[in-house]
Amino acid sequence: MHFSLYIAKRYLFSRSSNNAINIMTLIAALGIIITSAALYIVLSGFSGLKDYSLEFSSFVDPDLKIVPQQGKSFLVSNDNLLAINKIKGVTSYSKIIEESVIVEFDGKRQIVTLKGVDDNYNQVTQIDTMIFYGKWFSKGSNQVVTGLGISNNLSIGIFDYAKAISISVPKPGKGQISSVKSAFNTISTNNSGIFDINEELNNEYIFSSLETAKHLLNYKDNQVSSLEIKLDKGTDETLIKEAILTVFNNTVDVKDRSQLNDALYKMLNTENIAVYLIFTLVIIIALFNVIGALIMMILDKKASVTTLFNLGTTAKDIRKIFFLQGSLMTVLGGFIGLILGVVIVFLQQQFSLIMITPSLPYPVAMKLFNFLIVLATIIILGVLASKLASRRITKNFVNS
Repeated sequence: MHFSLYIAKRYLFSRSSNNAINIMTLIAALGIIITSAALYIVLSGFSGLKDYSLEFSSFVDPDLKIVPQQGKSFLVSNDNLLAINKIKGVTSYSKIIEESVIVEFDGKRQIVTLKGVDDNYNQVTQIDTMIFYGKWFSKGSNQVVTGLGISNNLSIGIFDYAKAISISVPKPGKGQISSVKSAFNTISTNNSGIFDINEELNNEYIFSSLETAKHLLNYKDNQVSSLEIKLDKGTDETLIKEAILTVFNNTVDVKDRSQLNDALYKMLNTENIAVYLIFTLVIIIALFNVIGALIMMILDKKASVTTLFNLGTTAKDIRKIFFLQGSLMTVLGGFIGLILGVVIVFLQQQFSLIMITPSLPYPVAMKLFNFLIVLATIIILGVLASKLASRRITKNFVNS
């Protein structure tokens, strides 16, 4: 093994007398370097996009969310709340009432999601930090905070007491409707602030106090749509989920942030896998150059190979020499490419070389997983390519 490795390194770093083979070897090595660097950069770009996309959801999504297994709401007792408070790792919780409503202002209507929250909500999420105009609604008031998209669609300003915002929701029940007015619960309110997170959330949510939502929907005092929970950093979410399920006797579901954004996670992961497979195909194509270079090297070194065989080296050992030469070329080229990719990603993070908009650099993220997956891909494919090329060495070939 040491002998084969020694000869393989000599062959790899020594120049051939045939200039065409030197050029082919250089092209093969550059192909590996460039493709491995490109794969790492692209994966880092997708990791950056994933972090960037999920960063906005963290402003409104809690660490954990307790939702009913059936229906839109469930009852929560003081004993339940006390038990949740005692769970180690739980920092805070907020009671939530959430329902689709009709918002009307100045003759314009839009169906949105009303989210009634209690006074602890801003300790669970950071939604109040995303208000760019106005302020969060006052405690004990029936004011609301709207998304930028809703504000633009309905031309809603802030503290416009001359024109009230009308929020309506169908009344529950059965039987015929005697009039349109009697079919809806309606409240009048004013807007105190406008938040700006992303286009989807800006067009979907209106926030109010828990009491306002409770009054509109005729909820009981202990009836909620969900409980949102903030955890200490580094806390084991699995253990806390199990503790919460025990508190509610397994009558609720507990969702973490990834489950709350299931569709987004699936979309980003699918795109990431698709890009990885495409660039892996590019690497496979580049490795054909390695196979060609090795075969040309084998033919060029035929006299040396014959000499080694006559000196007692077996065909298996000679085959191993060229196998190790190809493996070393791919591993070394892949590692150099990865270092180059890391440098480019680092420069993008520090100096914003590529911009999406004049104020927004293209997001990238350096992650160990991406580094390892690229290195593993290069090693596995490189070993297979070298194995394929070295099979050209047979006893008849070296003895002819």
